[in-house]
Amino acid sequence: MKFRNWRLLLTSFFQTLNRYWRLLANYLQPQWLRMILLTIVLFATIGVQVVTPLVTGYFIDQATSGRAMNDLILLALLTIGLALVGQGLAVAETYVAENVSWTATNTLRGDLLAHLLRLDASYHTAHTPGELIERVDGDVGTLARFFSRFVVYVLGNGILLLSVLVLLYSVDWRVGLGMTIFVIVALIVMARIRSVATPAWAADRQASADFYGFLSEYLAGLQDIRSSGAGAFVMRRCAEMMRSWLAATRKAMMWGYALGASSQGLFLLGTVTTLVISAILFRNGSLTIGMVYLIFQYTQMLRRPTEQLRNEIQELQQADASIIRIEDLLSREPRVLDGPGVALPLGPLAVEFDGVSFAYAEDAPLLRDVNISLAPGRVLGVVGRTGSGKTTLTRLLLRFYDPTAGAVRLGGVDLRETHIADVRARIGLVTQEVHLFQASLRDNLTLFDESVPDEKLRAVLDNLGLTDWLRELPEGLDTQLLSDGAGLSAGQSQVLACARVLLRDPDLVILDEASSRLDPATDRLLHTALGRLLEGRTGIIIAHRLDTIAYADDILVLENGQVREYGSQAALIADTNSRFAGLLRVATEEVNV
Repeated sequence: MKFRNWRLLLTSFFQTLNRYWRLLANYLQPQWLRMILLTIVLFATIGVQVVTPLVTGYFIDQATSGRAMNDLILLALLTIGLALVGQGLAVAETYVAENVSWTATNTLRGDLLAHLLRLDASYHTAHTPGELIERVDGDVGTLARFFSRFVVYVLGNGILLLSVLVLLYSVDWRVGLGMTIFVIVALIVMARIRSVATPAWAADRQASADFYGFLSEYLAGLQDIRSSGAGAFVMRRCAEMMRSWLAATRKAMMWGYALGASSQGLFLLGTVTTLVISAILFRNGSLTIGMVYLIFQYTQMLRRPTEQLRNEIQELQQADASIIRIEDLLSREPRVLDGPGVALPLGPLAVEFDGVSFAYAEDAPLLRDVNISLAPGRVLGVVGRTGSGKTTLTRLLLRFYDPTAGAVRLGGVDLRETHIADVRARIGLVTQEVHLFQASLRDNLTLFDESVPDEKLRAVLDNLGLTDWLRELPEGLDTQLLSDGAGLSAGQSQVLACARVLLRDPDLVILDEASSRLDPATDRLLHTALGRLLEGRTGIIIAHRLDTIAYADDILVLENGQVREYGSQAALIADTNSRFAGLLRVATEEVNV
């Protein structure tokens, strides 16, 4: 039974090292020159650490034997010089190691972010922004020191440990044997504790991710929470999550303390044993006082690399959980895969939904056998109750998702045959929620593309009727905007979103509830912008308010994910029995009331 436990322990440990080495191969290989430099500094540091006690011990023996003062001064200066060199090497090792570490972890952060951008919308829907931030920043931050220092400390301290034991054997085999036993016992105990502690550290990291996910979610809805008086609930939920996090952290930290206490206790016992043996050998005349000092120093030196190895094992516990979570994220394959790259035709794009069905979950279909054919340059108005599948329909065009059945085509090309980037480059999307960045107006319009000239920006704003507004801004295009859109009306934010789309000059424009929250004045401003935006392009307008689809040539009425009506707007209005005509009558009655 004990053999089986040890086998499981070693298997777990080597699995962790295997995961770690895979990361090293990817992120440290490009820095091989720095790693060579780090290795040279490492061996030089070990050499100085081993030689210094030898010189000091020799100095003590020479001083007690009445050696000439000049010789003693030279030995003292040599000892001081070795100490200074050791400090200089420590500084060099720290500098190189930190450069290696931050270069590797920043590259890993970039890869994780790029991977998240490739994952389809279903993954982002299932995970909160706070949780993903913790994955990209928190877990990678745990590895920052671990990337370079684990190699340095494990390899360096392993070599130092063996060197010191060999020198202790050369002084007296009994001392060397005693310290070897203590080192082996200490490493076994620490490895055993590490196997039990790893799940505790994994739970701690997960609790941290859950808390930051909760925090980002409720901070995003701060106004709704305040207005509805739900602050007490949020605080109670926060307290519950922090209690859970505290319990997980406390358990993980207690295992860490157990690891430290075990090594300190063992080496305290080892030091006492070594001193007793050295005292006996000194009284027997087998050792000089300098050799006793040398044994004591080497005994203390054994404790330091062993404790650093213990620290690295403890770091491995935390890093193991982070590595597992990082590998889990990188192993997630997007459900929406890039196609072979069939090119879309130039100009306004035809839109076709051929027997399209879609479900976020297998047992809850949202779209059922949708068939639509929209000619190039025509505008489609999509109406229906909340939850009828209007927004989902347009998200399939952008390939945020792929249909579970049927095909979506643009310009006669199945979207699964094209490059995702090519599809999205041809489509402009304006939604109800406009996200503004805490940056200049220029950067918010160009999305940080510095190649767009200011003249083009001013022309677009002028085309949308915002020239006077631009002149009123204190710094023009350099005016800083806030991320929450403070200082801008809802209409201005929506028009800026239209300007973003105009700058890209897409061939298909999707307007998703773009004017659902606007007052009449800003609504007119936006409608002017929408008219300019739809000129010469295929368009799809989703709206609850039927007056916002005045630009539509065709109308699609969705109910429960199915096509209730589809045809030209004029024909549906002329048919008094049509569902769309009925909706218009209800809307007219509500306005008159």
